Amino acid sequence: MSMHDDLTSVQRCIEDLVRSVGRLEQHLGSGGLEMRRVRTDTDHLRESVALLREAAPGLSQPRRPDLVTISDTPYDISLWTDTDDEGLGARDRHAP
Repeated sequence: MSMHDDLTSVQRCIEDLVRSVGRLEQHLGSGGLEMRRVRTDTDHLRESVALLREAAPGLSQPRRPDLVTISDTPYDISLWTDTDDEGLGARDRHAP
């Protein structure tokens, strides 16, 4: 597994933990010291993994977009009729 895959896996597990803690909190209530501590620890863990992801080399840089193949076939000439070339002026007039 690559580092990116590992971090993604950890992040998914933490999101599962957050959901589970939320369900547990619904059953037990959020007022108790133990539940508040578990909620706080879960939130800190989520923030720590987010910071780790930002600090990981190569992950903070944007991915290069996939290459797009452009066909060599000519464009349909009707696309260019009755249009002005922006910045070049109309065809029937001359630049000053």
